[in-house]
Amino acid sequence: MILVCGEALFDLFADETSGRLTLDARIGGSPFNVAVGLARLGTPAAFFGALSRDLFGQRLRGALDTEGVDLSFALETDALTTLSVVGLDASGSPAYGFYGKDAADRQVQLTDLPDLPDTVDTVQIGSYAALVPPVGDSLLALAAREHGRRMIAYDPNVRPTVSPDLDAWRKRFADYLPHVDLLKISLEDLELMFPGDAPQTLAEIWLAQGPALVVITKGGDGATAFSARHQVDSPGEKIKVADTVGAGDTFQAALLTRLGETRVRSRAALEDLAPRDMIDLLGFAAQAAALTCSRRGADLPRRAEIDLLDTVSR
Repeated sequence: MILVCGEALFDLFADETSGRLTLDARIGGSPFNVAVGLARLGTPAAFFGALSRDLFGQRLRGALDTEGVDLSFALETDALTTLSVVGLDASGSPAYGFYGKDAADRQVQLTDLPDLPDTVDTVQIGSYAALVPPVGDSLLALAAREHGRRMIAYDPNVRPTVSPDLDAWRKRFADYLPHVDLLKISLEDLELMFPGDAPQTLAEIWLAQGPALVVITKGGDGATAFSARHQVDSPGEKIKVADTVGAGDTFQAALLTRLGETRVRSRAALEDLAPRDMIDLLGFAAQAAALTCSRRGADLPRRAEIDLLDTVSR
């Protein structure tokens, strides 16, 4: 089982037509999406985070339960649910505005950290919950505590609209690296935090600081994976893009799923990956992410959809 840690919120998609602004409310949040994505791909997943008792929080809890995500680690709070307003630019990329000060997803204290059973083989942490207090400090402590006991996966998923202080993002990123086995980072996040630095150079530095595998995603241009022994490139899928909301979350869920299908999810397994294994992981993840990009919003694919694509391609 994979324990996915972080925020769950509502995305309000803004659409202006004839001077009238309408909001289409959809459940979301990067960790929420990863948990759902794992469950839809047939990988047992649990969610650790704080959910509000308000209307939005009840909907989030109900959605996770419906998708088959284990909620035994989820917390309850009277704080309100974070709302994220999402507008799309001309290229279809999302631009976010967050309304989340003192919201439910931030209300995770050190004393709330659960004891994990042996059935949890991976802890996935990411997005702004890894940064903002008190939840950010709590999740960092969880990663430090569990590193070496189970695989730690991390996707920074930088959100300057939540915290524009990029130095804070860089510091938290550096804090996590010694406790991380699998690092997935988008080229966009890399360029935000480390403008002007070559991705390969950064990946080599990061590998020396902790992770066994670094994956840099490049949108439609595919992804590159780095280990201590190998570097492989995988092309992107050619599709008609509706938008890219949830693409990175889908990629991460699919990456973790495929790793569990072909290997045991562990640091040792990451260190032992051959180039063909890395290409297989990236290809599967890119295929899943492309399905999400082909429709509006974070509508992550189910395993049957990917299997059908494989059947058609053969």
